[in-house]
Amino acid sequence: MATTIQISKNLQNALSKRKLVAKETYEEVIWDLLEDRMELSEETKKDIEIARKEFKEGKGKTLAQVKKELGL
Repeated sequence: MATTIQISKNLQNALSKRKLVAKETYEEVIWDLLEDRMELSEETKKDIEIARKEFKEGKGKTLAQVKKELGL
C-alpha cells in the first residue's frame, strides 16, 4: 500500500541531488541510502573473506598491473 509523506523543501533538494538519473524516484533514492546502513548478507561476508584470503596469498593485482594489462 502506497502512502505519502511530507518533507521539507531542503530534504527534497538533498534527495534530488542524490538521484543518479533524472527519472529515479525518491523511493529509489531512499532505498539506496538505507541499503548503505543495512547489514551485509552472509553471502557477501563469505565473498569478502574469500577475497581477503586470496589477497593475502598474493592472488590479487595492483591497479598498475591491471592498467598495464589493459593498455591504459
